[in-house]
Amino acid sequence: MSKQVSRSVFLFILGLVLISPRGIRATEKAYEIEVSTDVKVPMRDGTELSANIFLPEAEGKFPVILMRSPYGKGDEKFGDGHFYAARGYIFVSQDCRGKGASQGQWEPFANEGSDGRDTYQWILKQPWCNGSIGTSGGSYVGFTQWISAPNAGENLKAMFTVVPLVDPYPDGVYTDGALNLALMMGWGSLTALRPEELAALVGWREQDWIRAYRTLPLCEWDRAIGRKVQYLRDWVAHPQYDDYWAQRGVGGRRQDITAPIYAVGGWYDIFAKSVFDHINAVGTTSRSPHARKHQHLLMGPWAHGISQNGKVGALDFGKDSVINVRDIQTKWFDHWLKGENAGADKWPPFRIFVMGRNQWRDEQEWPLKRTQYTPYYFHSSGSANTLDGNGKLGTTKPGDEPADKFVYDPNDPVPTLGGCNLMGCPAGPYDQTKAETRNDVLIFTSDGLKTDLEVTGPIKVILYAASSAPDTDWTAKLVDVHPDGRAFNLCDGILRARYRDSGRKPTLIEPGKIYRYEVDLWVTSNVFLSGHKIRVEISSSNFPRFDRNLNTDEPFGAGTKMVKATQTIYHDKERASHIILPVVP
Repeated sequence: MSKQVSRSVFLFILGLVLISPRGIRATEKAYEIEVSTDVKVPMRDGTELSANIFLPEAEGKFPVILMRSPYGKGDEKFGDGHFYAARGYIFVSQDCRGKGASQGQWEPFANEGSDGRDTYQWILKQPWCNGSIGTSGGSYVGFTQWISAPNAGENLKAMFTVVPLVDPYPDGVYTDGALNLALMMGWGSLTALRPEELAALVGWREQDWIRAYRTLPLCEWDRAIGRKVQYLRDWVAHPQYDDYWAQRGVGGRRQDITAPIYAVGGWYDIFAKSVFDHINAVGTTSRSPHARKHQHLLMGPWAHGISQNGKVGALDFGKDSVINVRDIQTKWFDHWLKGENAGADKWPPFRIFVMGRNQWRDEQEWPLKRTQYTPYYFHSSGSANTLDGNGKLGTTKPGDEPADKFVYDPNDPVPTLGGCNLMGCPAGPYDQTKAETRNDVLIFTSDGLKTDLEVTGPIKVILYAASSAPDTDWTAKLVDVHPDGRAFNLCDGILRARYRDSGRKPTLIEPGKIYRYEVDLWVTSNVFLSGHKIRVEISSSNFPRFDRNLNTDEPFGAGTKMVKATQTIYHDKERASHIILPVVP
């Protein structure tokens, strides 16, 4: 079993808390603590969910911090429950439906909205609650906060979410038509299995996972784990955003969130882009002026969790990149739940870590108003394949240039080498040289920079391309090339050709016809230092992060036949393929 998969299993199945206790400042304990375990909380349908409740041993009422998790209720003797109860909070840690000691059947995303709101109402009726509720947690535990927040009422005073999932379909399950294969099938399988089944899966080696990810048809992917899991099949059966997904996401209800939110994200997190989108949406559309004013995002150089030593992937971002999340969260709750003057109402809307220079910076908006969106055009003599090719990248528009071609074989996809991953693939920045030696990867590289160049904001590639297939994928990656030749990924994206015009109404392409594609590479903040080079990689696969496009016209999820596709990328006067970089002067 690979190191990355082992870590993922440890995080998600054994319930490792994303907000690490390491580095916590010493705090004088104000209260002795009483713990009530396995308290039954009734839901509207009669299902009882299990909660551990940490209470200060004192008379009176206290503000409440709620954490609802499918990964376990946490340690009864240590952890957030004891920390916050000692500081004068009630801490309620609850097993999600069908998990831990809670009744019901586990199905990701399906019940968290109503169960969360029912839990709020139960808390407000307890004699120890003073009427103020805050919510806490990361990843899926961020989802349990967001999905129950719309119309939660004035008693929900504040949320603190770390690398949060918010809207399952666009944030986690699908990216511009491609299934986030390793993430959703890996995580979905591990959370579905009983302990005795999980033990066998944890013993899988990396090649076992790769073999499983190659399972066809995708609609029967659960055959790879030896047990039918209906929700895995449902995810494949709903490749477009429809009522199934609308019922399981926040979607158009973000304007009904009226609580201040503090979010923590990472440039290499699986939710790197979406966390910006959701914080901005609440900050601009909430029906509460108070909520619009107090939306905050801290974005660091991390993957799905906060690095405690500055190292992410193959790079070290320095000791200044390490933050104390619990310290920030405590000040946040002290301000909004206790009314203490902790200064949280004066915090900047955005605090971002600028990689390359490895410095923190406060910003008032996202994207930055001072951004200069600058196209960098692809150039070659028709042989941009591999590092040995003649692909160039620059601000000069192309003239008459021959197109580049490569063959995409679904049976031999480009392997995932770092990026915004969690399950089945390494996460973070890694040297891309191995991928850049492949003939099915086009490489466009700038000259060495004479001065530093900051790129901060959303990134996209405009691609003029044709394929011999009726459907295919286009991938793009932005890379920082160091003077020693190492090439580290910053951000990347994918677009399934049939979704080029609409995410809800896919249409096949005409083989051989040239189309204009916009490939969303998500977001980054990086200074390309003097002497470095800017590189863009173009291909048609990134596996197993994304499922393989089989290059056929078969319905999604049902295909078993794979066809090679000849791909043609154009960069001439009329069809000038390029990347748009958000340059910050």
